[in-house]
Amino acid sequence: MGTNQFVGFILFFLAGISSGYAQVLGFSLPEGKSKVQFPIEVYNNLVVLPVILNGQLPLKFILDTGVRTSILTEKAYSDILNLPYSRKYTIAGPGGEKLVDAYVTNNVTLDMPGVHGQGHALLVLEKDYLELRNYLGTDVHGILGYELFSRFIIKIDYERKLLTLMHPERFKPSKRHNWLPITVEDTKPYIIVGLQMNDSTSLSGKLLVDSGASHGIFLEIQSNPKITIPQNHVSAIIGRGLGGEITGQMGRIKAVEIGNYLVPGIIANFPDHQSYSDTLKTSRTVFRNGSIGGEILSRFTVIFNFPGERIYLKKNSSLKKEFYFNLSGLTVRARGAKLRNFEVSDVRENSSAANADIRKGDKIISVNGRDASDLELSTINGFLNSKPGKKIFLQIQRDGTKVNKEFKLKNSI
Repeated sequence: MGTNQFVGFILFFLAGISSGYAQVLGFSLPEGKSKVQFPIEVYNNLVVLPVILNGQLPLKFILDTGVRTSILTEKAYSDILNLPYSRKYTIAGPGGEKLVDAYVTNNVTLDMPGVHGQGHALLVLEKDYLELRNYLGTDVHGILGYELFSRFIIKIDYERKLLTLMHPERFKPSKRHNWLPITVEDTKPYIIVGLQMNDSTSLSGKLLVDSGASHGIFLEIQSNPKITIPQNHVSAIIGRGLGGEITGQMGRIKAVEIGNYLVPGIIANFPDHQSYSDTLKTSRTVFRNGSIGGEILSRFTVIFNFPGERIYLKKNSSLKKEFYFNLSGLTVRARGAKLRNFEVSDVRENSSAANADIRKGDKIISVNGRDASDLELSTINGFLNSKPGKKIFLQIQRDGTKVNKEFKLKNSI
């Protein structure tokens, strides 16, 4: 769906959100409806939904099983609507050192196509600490979590880019889906999977099922002595939290067993413990060995049944796609009002891009002969992670001078 189509869809939906809903707190469907379905967008394995805030402001929210309370990523949006704030919080970021200011506003309405939500509390960040729009290359304004999953059965069809919400009492699972038990602890879903670290080491792991994370799998080495970093690994920035970058190691493990599915050759993230204490995603009371994220979930059609504590999986055409990690070594972020200015925000040491003398702060002018201003960030990242051995031609701007660079993509793991 193009940008203009998306805006038109939002405006059409906005015109009719107030009629036909039972007046109940939380999310509800129109009276007489047992399920609704609507299009979603998928960016970097994350599901993005259209949301109307207080019946006035069209926004986009990430669907995230890993958060309890709905989040607005920047206070400027709630200020537009003059929303009152009942409390102010100071939240510790990764490592407990950096502090993030946030506010709570109450009695907010959150509407999606065919879904009305009222009486919600919203956690509002002072500013966009997560930089979601810059690293996804699209406008993202918030995060929806447990309040939606606790009310409905939620089906995510990553391949067709469709979301279906159903009343639990009317849900009848298809026999084509494999189901696994989950436990919902501290509002978050956990699953037991088989982890084949290598030819000689296997274990059962308890993982948070985190639809709001782009990665395939995070594993915490301090949680079990059998979880060790593979000998062939790279140090990298592996994510972002409230306090900024999350650093760690990345290496390929033999396989993950998820119910009846065996997913081989997954690249696992091993976060540095001091950089990964994200208070939105972790709990002091729940033990876990790590988390499973969108790079694995997006290879299935996934049905979350929080009330029944089950997850249903059906493979799609992406299941056998090989796992790669950052074949160029570049991390690129989008800048500007239209997110069409692209800047190198990190270059991994000893990567192909580093060996070609591409540096942090370089501006990307063209990729393989195509003007970068005509591209989206997802397209640029697609070029930079297409397949090992592919040649990449970049024109960059550095200190006001345009420079041409050439390198081959390389699989370092």
